[in-house]
Amino acid sequence: QVHLVESGGGLVQPGGSLRLSCVASGLTFSAHAMGWFLYTPGNQREFVGAISSSGMTTSYASFVKGRFTLSRDGAKNTLYLQMNGLKPEDTAVYYCAAEGGKLAIEEHEYTHWGQGTQVTVSS
Repeated sequence: QVHLVESGGGLVQPGGSLRLSCVASGLTFSAHAMGWFLYTPGNQREFVGAISSSGMTTSYASFVKGRFTLSRDGAKNTLYLQMNGLKPEDTAVYYCAAEGGKLAIEEHEYTHWGQGTQVTVSS
């Protein structure tokens, strides 16, 4: 069974930082591109960023560019999302996802999803 388990969400003040983690099991982590998506009620999951299987290539949504950074640790089978300069509009449930091979930005291209972790940005 493939499991993706996110953690690190919580309540943070505007301008603050959080680091989300996604621990993957049941798959060959190094063979999968990985991504982060967000979800708010009434909307489909929205692309945040993605990283290639090698970790050499990243892609980011425009609204997080310069603030969020994806990285991965193959030894720990863990994907990270470092979030700096958080804004209230970043409030959402953040989901980790695994793609079948190459880096992708479309939700339907990802095959496995975590349970999500809540990020709330508020004063």
